[in-house]
Amino acid sequence: MAKKKKIIKTIKVDLDKCTGCLACEVICSAFHSTPKYSSTNPDRSRIRVLRDELRGIYFPIRAGAYVKAECAGRAAYIIGGRDYGECNLCNTVCPSRDLFKEPDSGLPLRCDMCESEPPLEKPMCVQWCEPEALIYEEREEEVEEEEEREMDELEVGIEFLVDKYGLDKVKEALTKVEIARRGGS
Repeated sequence: MAKKKKIIKTIKVDLDKCTGCLACEVICSAFHSTPKYSSTNPDRSRIRVLRDELRGIYFPIRAGAYVKAECAGRAAYIIGGRDYGECNLCNTVCPSRDLFKEPDSGLPLRCDMCESEPPLEKPMCVQWCEPEALIYEEREEEVEEEEEREMDELEVGIEFLVDKYGLDKVKEALTKVEIARRGGS
């Protein structure tokens, strides 16, 4: 099978540098608002900073993949003398918590590295991180040509709606929207 090169984009987090300023949350929510930069609502941000201000510990976590079921893992971590459950440090969007879900619709959010036209040099959270706790990196990897592709945000949202309401209800709703857009004809 033929191999092709793929650019892998990552954001590393240097916890020692994070000050908990929340600039990453604010700019992410502004970038993803409609229209762009029209409002800030951290609940719409694809990055969240978990904070333990008394101990000066901050954990920026980016929204990851949507999964249909919650995990069975319930490991606990002790950091700076405080217990953190595995869910606190997880970036997966799942049914067991509301973190990284669109507040109005409940649809899952996922970090898209601020993809836009024209493309940005770095995601907005990295650009606005004054203490440089967020570090953007790209690397090239060889992958199989027929490797499973990632679903885009629209596909993830539709899959979520189908899981929640069923395919027939989603089809019915789409038909109603299409009829309404045509002017009810």
